[in-house]
Amino acid sequence: MTQAIPEAGWHFDNSYATLPETFFTRLNPTPVRSPKLVIFNRPLAAALGLQADALDGEAGAEVFAGNRIPPGAKPIAQAYAGHQFGQFTMLGDGRALLMGEHITPQGERFDLQWKGSGRTPYSRRGDGRAALGPMLREYIISEAMHGLGIPTTRSLAVVTTGETVIREDDLPGAVLMRVASSHLRVGTFQYAAQWGSDEELRALADYTLQRHFPQAAEQDNRYLALLEEVIRRQAELIAKWQLVGFVHGVMNTDNMSICGETIDYGPCAFMDTYDPATVFSSIDYQGRYAYGNQPQIAVWNLARFAEALLPLVDENQAKAVQVAQDALSRFGELYYRNWLAGMRAKLGLFGEEADDVALMEELLNLLQKHRADYTNTFLALTFDQQRDEALFAAPEFAAWQEKWQARQKRHAPSDDAVRQRMKASNPALIPRNHRVEAALEAAVQEGDYSVLERLVAALVDPYAHSPEQAEYATLPPDSCGPYRTYCGT
Repeated sequence: MTQAIPEAGWHFDNSYATLPETFFTRLNPTPVRSPKLVIFNRPLAAALGLQADALDGEAGAEVFAGNRIPPGAKPIAQAYAGHQFGQFTMLGDGRALLMGEHITPQGERFDLQWKGSGRTPYSRRGDGRAALGPMLREYIISEAMHGLGIPTTRSLAVVTTGETVIREDDLPGAVLMRVASSHLRVGTFQYAAQWGSDEELRALADYTLQRHFPQAAEQDNRYLALLEEVIRRQAELIAKWQLVGFVHGVMNTDNMSICGETIDYGPCAFMDTYDPATVFSSIDYQGRYAYGNQPQIAVWNLARFAEALLPLVDENQAKAVQVAQDALSRFGELYYRNWLAGMRAKLGLFGEEADDVALMEELLNLLQKHRADYTNTFLALTFDQQRDEALFAAPEFAAWQEKWQARQKRHAPSDDAVRQRMKASNPALIPRNHRVEAALEAAVQEGDYSVLERLVAALVDPYAHSPEQAEYATLPPDSCGPYRTYCGT
């Protein structure tokens, strides 16, 4: 393969490839027929220290499709395992390749990964390709999550391939370039524990500590410190999900990032009507990954991570199990502390009172009872609006508002401080499912990317509360019916 133009600003290091080769396979992407750049994230490119002008065109399309490999990149497919809906299995990058680790001018390290780049040894009878719609969907949702201030992988570009992928229908093919702090997963450690040696497991853990948790590496029990750091980051992440009504949809252990970023945007969506039982995934028949179950599933996944680490935590298995269980038992407190702080901010509450939790739970119960929209209810409270909805007409809601406003006044420094706190915590919009579908339909069916571009532009700063964002806060029409998503990414 020919190399990309050097002035694009690539600077690769490829430290993951120094691990034992049981963790990966060296492999180049399968070239595509006629790559075309359809979405390019110029602000992200600039943040990475890349020359956007050099990549925003045919040369960039060749790189982002995998037809050209940038200088210094050493593509690999990563091996991992995972519990998928509770069932353990061997997995790996079935249609993705790690281009390499790009070092920014500030010294930050980011994985760049092709998604949809062709078959790998881990493809499990798949074709290794991706359809355009799911790749655009990941672009939209991951950028929305970034705008909301939630740790996430991001999308640098989407290219069409000029080829067709066969699913239930013939669909246009695409490749997405994903940016992540790393692609280390709980499932990576499960793979090492199941099929690797203790030395290989230790090498993986030491690499993770060096890359993500150097301070933890200085602790007396560095592997217990690693477990504790991953627990802490996941508690913070899941609390942020819950506060904005995000449903990941497929919280398998291979979809839980060690560094605490949201990863793998498959059947994910944002909740409209508040209901803890909300499920979007078409294959989650039992509601395992429902909105209200996400904190408990995170603990379950972290327990699998702890199991993988046990040989490193202590030579005495009984002692290792006990200290790991003690660490896991702190997840609930960490999560609850983060959620409670976030909910106080959403309600404009300063200070702490013992009855705050009851006040919050009463509001959520009212939202569920009256089938109120989660995001727009908090938006209405932020701007003291009365909406023509059942919730706002209910006497019990008026009684709750009276208690809430009295609680605000007991500690708030000023009315303006309350308003600013709420504006900074309650987004003007989320990527509403019907808006996402409209953008995807226009792009995939008609080749019109303007709908998607306007949506992404509105989502860049969801706390701006600009007039242009108001139209995206409207609810879907009743005719839309229950929303379902599919594991296309």
